[in-house]
Amino acid sequence: MAERKAVVTRETAETNVRVELNVDGSGQFKITTGIRMFDHLLAQLAQHGVFDIKLSATGADQHHVVEDVAISLGKAFNQALGEKRGITRMAHAIVPMDEALAAVAVDIGGRAYSVIEASFSEASIGDLEADLIRHFLVSFASEARINLHAKVLTGINDHHKVEVLFKALARALDSATRIDERIIARIPSTKEIIEN
Repeated sequence: MAERKAVVTRETAETNVRVELNVDGSGQFKITTGIRMFDHLLAQLAQHGVFDIKLSATGADQHHVVEDVAISLGKAFNQALGEKRGITRMAHAIVPMDEALAAVAVDIGGRAYSVIEASFSEASIGDLEADLIRHFLVSFASEARINLHAKVLTGINDHHKVEVLFKALARALDSATRIDERIIARIPSTKEIIEN
């Protein structure tokens, strides 16, 4: 089987982003965005999804950095998975962290759509603007060409709620990107194609 890796660079007047992704990694990461909380969340995605992610980003402001990282990381997943031959495709995860609980379901079926239900009591979580969490998830799903449903089911502490959301996303993506040996030669769609 071909290596499922991708390198994506995005340079605009507002940002400079580089992502190196290995879907079949071991959870290694080196992430620098200049936003400590965002780095922490992306590290959760790498470690709990067992993806190797090397990512650097600089930009004019948080909004553009978060958005362009989401775009670049989504493109990297889409490219690394190629024609999606043999993947499990659909998966879900429910993950707890103390009082917080999140559920995420994904379908890597080429149809970009997202439903995000997560509310936060503060305007910022650490040094990250809370409203950018939803924006990241929607932009990531759009560029990865996945259907993403993500919901914080319970929680009081905003840090716990957002962290468990990213852990659940990681677990769901890990399961959905796994190769199913029973269908290794097939694209998991009755259409026999998954749009990129």
